[in-house]
Amino acid sequence: MLRRKLASEFLGTATLIATVVGSGAMATSLSSDIGIQLLINTIATVFVLYILITLLGPISGAHFNPIVTGVDFFTKKIKAAEFSLYVIAQLAGATIGAMVANLMFDFSAIYISQKERVGANLLLGEVVATAGLILIIHLALKQKEDKKIARLVAAWIGAAYFFTSSTSFANPAAVFGRIFSDTFSGIAPKSAPLFVLAEIVGGVLGYLGFIALTTKSKSGK
Repeated sequence: MLRRKLASEFLGTATLIATVVGSGAMATSLSSDIGIQLLINTIATVFVLYILITLLGPISGAHFNPIVTGVDFFTKKIKAAEFSLYVIAQLAGATIGAMVANLMFDFSAIYISQKERVGANLLLGEVVATAGLILIIHLALKQKEDKKIARLVAAWIGAAYFFTSSTSFANPAAVFGRIFSDTFSGIAPKSAPLFVLAEIVGGVLGYLGFIALTTKSKSGK
């Protein structure tokens, strides 16, 4: 059972990052307009997220994201060993996904990004994107809207691509994988740690927001 879950997390994360990186590379080959490039990248990501969450959710929960897995560990839905293995599978999948995308577009398999993403505004964007993601997932679960999570998450990420300054990585595995591709969607290694830190902060805030919205007061209101 655990083996199937880990395979699902590996495959799902690999496919997600291959889509993000590959569509970014395709976008730059099709247009020099940054707006059109972002639109192409967004549409591909939204579609594949919906597919992956719908089909792999029943197997592993379709986390594809160490923050999502981390919240499950914090809330004792999974144990430490499973949390660790999930994250390893996600990071491995992200790396392989980026490498496959690189090779599809005739780049070196490992093509370290030189694209620096710096600034407090970008980090705030990551906090907002990740907080919203965690809040949406847990509100949907609380309201027993499990079957809508694929649509809700895809819709949120699609919107956040455009309304956040960071274009919504919202996922440490995505940050890690995108280090390995110097394309439209890449991120330089030295920019990655602060992005991950911002995502952790966003994950905490998103879960605290969920608690605030769903915890009843002593009066029952």
